[in-house]
Amino acid sequence: MLRQDPHSYYDSAQPKARRMRLKLGVDFAAKRLEGDVVLEFGKAFSGPLDLDSKGLEILTVQVPGLGPIPWELGDPDTILGQRLRLQVPSGTQEVAITYRTGPEAMALQWLEPEQTEGKSSPYLFSQCQQIHARTMVPCQDTPMVRMAYQAEVNVPEGLTAVMSAGPVGDEALGGGRHVYRFSMPQPIPSYLLALAVGRLESRDLSPRARVWAEPETVAAAAWEFAGVEDMIQKAEGLFGAYPWDRYDMLVLPPSFPYGGMENPRMTFLTPTLLAGDRSLVDVVAHELAHSWTGNLVTNASMEHFWLNEGFTVWAERRILRILHGDDAAALGWAMGQKALEDSLERFEKEPHLTLLRMHLEGIDPDDAFSSIPYEKGARLVAALEREVGEDRFLRFIREYMDAFRFTSITTEQFCAFVDEKLPDALAAVNAHAYLDEPGMPATAPEFRSLPLDTITALAEGWAAGKRPSEAQISAWKPAELQVYLQRLPRQLTQADCVWLDERFQLMGRGNYEILVEWLTLAAAADYEPAFPRIREVLLRVGRMKYLRPLYGALSQHARTRQLAREIFAAASPGYHGLSRRVVQSVLEAYPA
Repeated sequence: MLRQDPHSYYDSAQPKARRMRLKLGVDFAAKRLEGDVVLEFGKAFSGPLDLDSKGLEILTVQVPGLGPIPWELGDPDTILGQRLRLQVPSGTQEVAITYRTGPEAMALQWLEPEQTEGKSSPYLFSQCQQIHARTMVPCQDTPMVRMAYQAEVNVPEGLTAVMSAGPVGDEALGGGRHVYRFSMPQPIPSYLLALAVGRLESRDLSPRARVWAEPETVAAAAWEFAGVEDMIQKAEGLFGAYPWDRYDMLVLPPSFPYGGMENPRMTFLTPTLLAGDRSLVDVVAHELAHSWTGNLVTNASMEHFWLNEGFTVWAERRILRILHGDDAAALGWAMGQKALEDSLERFEKEPHLTLLRMHLEGIDPDDAFSSIPYEKGARLVAALEREVGEDRFLRFIREYMDAFRFTSITTEQFCAFVDEKLPDALAAVNAHAYLDEPGMPATAPEFRSLPLDTITALAEGWAAGKRPSEAQISAWKPAELQVYLQRLPRQLTQADCVWLDERFQLMGRGNYEILVEWLTLAAAADYEPAFPRIREVLLRVGRMKYLRPLYGALSQHARTRQLAREIFAAASPGYHGLSRRVVQSVLEAYPA
């Protein structure tokens, strides 16, 4: 048995599926998908075939045209689920499995009508990263296996289905049901399989870009993301032609646990980006950059996650630099630095989780998830760029993407390619310290600008009485205010909180990055006027980036610790399973 991915039962001695044909029936009453999947292998084979499954009810397994074949489920594993082993007869080229998803499938969140903006219809969305596709479909659930796919999704009439694939038609079936059909011709890893079903409308933003959302949200989303075509063109100028035909986006209900998910042809986005002033649309630059760094060239397993996220953070800030200038890019790096420092502190007692080349045997990749592969990885990429020069590095990036187009690679493969194309560059930047040593190398690149230096000096002088002037306050852009708040002391007084809220009108902010940074400071200060707004945010929003610091700050005082538990008890039924796990881990670290 040759298992190269510690998070999958995939055996590299067995053939890889090349294509998947999927039929899904959406049952909102039972909160299950009724599934039929055909895995095509493109060549004849025989013998055992190991697939990943977790919480699935397997009903039948057969070879089309030959009939049922033997199969068995292995013992349950908390992280991996159950191995589904098929005994495949000679000459087999495809296998068909009929199954049902479990009611607790981590990939799927089922929302009641009252949890949506319209309050009239249920909603379903999937989130398969890191290793949750196996709770939605039996498959080789590892980035090492890439499949094209076709899908049919049968939903209640009046609801719309969208997927990480191109639509190829839909029709009413009668009996109150409707079917939507999709095709993804390019091969993708299983974690990029994505589905959403709800009361949806769309608006075209350009001939190749569209935004979907609930009717109550779609106009605001279309306004917020109106500039996405310009962003695509700027990215193409850096990385080459957009490789996925269309760039559509779906704004999800607020329980979505991430800022965005780079599902090809249908990026999923949190509604917390709809700030009303386009101040948070730069998150789209990150998800768009994934179209090249992550979706086109992919990490071979979650042990090499930095290859996806480190490159994408670097690419995102290169796009922002073109769109908004050097100062804006420096602010982006500064905000990332705060996230990096928070993650390094969180894993202070688990330094092995601060390496880029991780070793995750026996570790749930969701538990290892942090800003480290994003920000530490991006700094390694930036160090290489500075070492060889921007022009040469951009040529290298094109060469890299051409060489590994639609494949999944390891850190070792990346390093070998760098050694071939940029000799001695890895040694010059001390890449070993990034890849295989905990923490941050002392030589990591820094990013400076005059506005950033001014903001930093003001924030660091808070205890000595330094305050921004009225002129500075009125001139600051949202990103500058965010960086200022990030760099203030973590323990403020009640009077400090009053001053900040009066000067910056923080409690009513629609920009969630600013609002949550402020509420985190207020919670840590036990500042009671902020409690209603904290409760409101935590009851509405399930984005893990916001839940972790807010619940963590609330946990620092006896009174707010009790408030945190009361809010979580009320909010947790609406959180995604991933978000519930994050909050539970935070609360467990601060016993009542």
